[in-house]
Amino acid sequence: MTWGLKWRSVNKLDGVTEHLIYRNYVPAIFSTRRDAREWAIERYGYIRYRQDLRNEPYGWRMPIAVKVSVAMIPK
Repeated sequence: MTWGLKWRSVNKLDGVTEHLIYRNYVPAIFSTRRDAREWAIERYGYIRYRQDLRNEPYGWRMPIAVKVSVAMIPK
């Protein structure tokens, strides 16, 4: 099982936005949930304390760790 991080934002203009977070042009994949959460706090922890980013017009939320399934499909 692998873990990824899901970006979330909620605002009036775009509504609910969710997508996987990428690192170096590939999805940020972690072997444990703890690793994913620690990286999210290290990289995006400032969002917790920035009320201006959490309110309109941005509506950012802290990324959450989600289970991901990786499938390799040959071309």
